[in-house]
Amino acid sequence: MRLTVYLAGEIHSSWRGELKKKALALRLPIDFVGPMEDHERSDHIGEEILGKQPNAVAKDLTASSFNNLRTGVLLNKADLVIALFGEQYKQWNTAMDASAAIASGKPVIIIRPEKLHHPLKELSRKASATVETVDQALKALSYIFE
Repeated sequence: MRLTVYLAGEIHSSWRGELKKKALALRLPIDFVGPMEDHERSDHIGEEILGKQPNAVAKDLTASSFNNLRTGVLLNKADLVIALFGEQYKQWNTAMDASAAIASGKPVIIIRPEKLHHPLKELSRKASATVETVDQALKALSYIFE
């Protein structure tokens, strides 16, 4: 059995690469997908597809339409979602992806440091599991295959 795992969360650190590398070393049968990690491409995709927009708001709206399309397809294809909430970046997209996955009945593992317990308590209660580190999330993935 192979799983497709959607990795929701900020795109500025190397957490995805770390998780993928460790899963590969464990020979876990997992295909990883996630949001567009090229921030510039994500911000400009609306204009790449529809052409120059009249202002910044229109540019953001067109980009978000295509980013939401991509995310929706990949989330729907995923068997499981891992949503990382870090301390450094605002986490609106992570919360949106985790909430959409939970609402659609997808199993969700939330990774968040203990200090974010309070602001994420309701979301954590809806998730399948909440952990504090990438390594703990990897152990949870490994357990599925035992």
